Amino acid sequence: MALYNKEQIKTILPHREPFLLVDEIVELKERERCVGKKYVSIDEYYFKGHFPGKPVMPGVLILETMAQVGAVALLSVDEFKGKIGYFTGANNVKWRRMVFPGDVLTIEVVLTKLRGSFGFGDAKAYVDGQLACEAEISFVVQ
Repeated sequence: MALYNKEQIKTILPHREPFLLVDEIVELKERERCVGKKYVSIDEYYFKGHFPGKPVMPGVLILETMAQVGAVALLSVDEFKGKIGYFTGANNVKWRRMVFPGDVLTIEVVLTKLRGSFGFGDAKAYVDGQLACEAEISFVVQ
């Protein structure tokens, strides 16, 4: 059951289609942890060119989806509401499996350190319980 649907996510994140990549938030503990879902559809704009005949979700968009889920965990806090979180870094990024149309990408982000407007998190994306991508992410809120 979703805590937030896509329209509700738009009240937290500044992203809009076609770059809003999170479809729902299913778990949220502000400033600590967030779990979101992306329902990967063949109708996604990027599948027209990545790759014709063998559509695969681009790894950088998986990473961006992870960053957006992390942003929900932070931007839902009163002091950051209405602000924008900027992605400042990704370390130890590893893609473990491909993501295809029809997959449900489940993203879990645990915020590990907050210092003023800077933050860090551990992000993981899964498909059917299998790790698809993992990264240490960082961001700043302005």
